[in-house]
Amino acid sequence: MSPRARIAWGASVSTFALTALVAIAPPAPPSASALLQAYVAAHPQALQVGGHVSAADITRDAYSAKPGVQMLAESGTNYDWARIVLLSGGWPVTDSNVTVLVRWMRQENGPTNWWNRNNPLNNGYGSGGGAGLGSYPDLVTAAQMAAKNLATHSFYSSIVAGLAASAPPEMIEPAIWASPWASSHYGDGTHWSHAPVPVVKAPTSAWGD
Repeated sequence: MSPRARIAWGASVSTFALTALVAIAPPAPPSASALLQAYVAAHPQALQVGGHVSAADITRDAYSAKPGVQMLAESGTNYDWARIVLLSGGWPVTDSNVTVLVRWMRQENGPTNWWNRNNPLNNGYGSGGGAGLGSYPDLVTAAQMAAKNLATHSFYSSIVAGLAASAPPEMIEPAIWASPWASSHYGDGTHWSHAPVPVVKAPTSAWGD
């Protein structure tokens, strides 16, 4: 065999070997989906229910929601009343704001009888009595009128601004003392207590129930 013939023959053999390798390459492994389908096909399952089985009646727990003011009135404490004032005025119901209001209420009526005349802040606005000596039909109305009085008159604007910003009590209280709410101005703060205010619940009748 001539050298040229040997080269041509060798090339043919190499080409055949490469083709053979490609032809016998292993197939790609099955996908996860294909394996799952194969398993399901090999392990069929069936569920049989006896004819005597009937659907069971299920009783689900009932739930309901009440408006914030109604829930607070049902709780009925001086702190709840302060929160209703804040809700009525659209001001943040924060610990700071509630603290200011319950301290203010204590200065007006004392904590043990804070609902006196259904007028915890001795508010004269809409209560039918001068100098804050009037009364309201219930404590919810009293809270709404207190908020309305503060929001309506410009001389309470500093108080309202402090409540709207949920400022610390020590920033809001001087605005209360300086305002015309009390003719004494609470002794410019000297008659104002910073002691913790006890939680006291008003009689149900004070809420109009």
